[in-house]
Amino acid sequence: MIRFLVRRIALGIVVMFMVTIAVYGMFFVGSPQAVARRLAGRNATQETVDRIYHNLGLDRPLWRQYSHFVWRLMHGDLGTDYYHGIPVTTVLKQDAPITFSLAIGAAVIWFVLGVSTGVYSSIRPRTLIDRAFTAIALFFYSIPVFVLGLTLIYVFFYQLTIHHYKWFPATGYVSITSNPYEWARHLILPWMTLALISAAAYTRLSRTSMLEVLGEDYIRTARSKGLSESRVIVRHALRSALTPVVTQLGIDFASVLGGAILTESVFGLPGLGRESVQAINNQDLPVIVGIVIVAAAAVIIANIVVDMMYAVLDPRVRLH
Repeated sequence: MIRFLVRRIALGIVVMFMVTIAVYGMFFVGSPQAVARRLAGRNATQETVDRIYHNLGLDRPLWRQYSHFVWRLMHGDLGTDYYHGIPVTTVLKQDAPITFSLAIGAAVIWFVLGVSTGVYSSIRPRTLIDRAFTAIALFFYSIPVFVLGLTLIYVFFYQLTIHHYKWFPATGYVSITSNPYEWARHLILPWMTLALISAAAYTRLSRTSMLEVLGEDYIRTARSKGLSESRVIVRHALRSALTPVVTQLGIDFASVLGGAILTESVFGLPGLGRESVQAINNQDLPVIVGIVIVAAAAVIIANIVVDMMYAVLDPRVRLH
């Protein structure tokens, strides 16, 4: 198990190293003065451009510039947001907890909801409840994020508010450290927006995987030994059926961490998604670079966690 994890972590480090090469090639390779001008932003003065040119050592050989870039990343220095005059890490520290809160809460809801409905459909195939879950899953899967988000705001904020029930705020964010109840109350509608759409795919995926597993010989053997149906489903079938579901969870969770742009825009959440849009509009290159690096790290870490879950669900994975 330890060797398996060490190999996966080493592979993640190699991938992150390749990401830094790609990022540096896209954003920093070129005429030194042009690079300094792009990093400074559209409204920068020549003094700011000269300072960036000197601080980043753009007059040095390319390999020295890249090694300095990696050295700063290893020490948590993502550069300076010259548009606002603050470190990029300060910007990300303000925005990342919001996106992480959105991603974690939505992932828990869509995973539990999707897997539970998928498993229930698989043990009662072609019944009315199975067809109902399938229809509901297809319905939510076909709805754009902004349409569902605005619909939830209209129903659970506007309609309830005009009837004097102020249960769900439409926009804004409250830190979990300042008020956990208000934190959850402000995020429940964004969570449901992401969860209802994503859970649809998990319902179909869980149902298909469970139907395949329930037809295996070892499931028939477990039933012939007199094990209860609930134990066969939970202890034997579900564990094997979760492997493709966990794969999808890692991909979706990493995507949300990269920035749920539409969801954050609809609900006014100042997270990484909305920050990336503003940085692109303002040509704030250091913030864009920082978000790309953080998003890439989130994808790599999510995949390492998925590999760990593989090893727990299926011990045979540890041998590869």
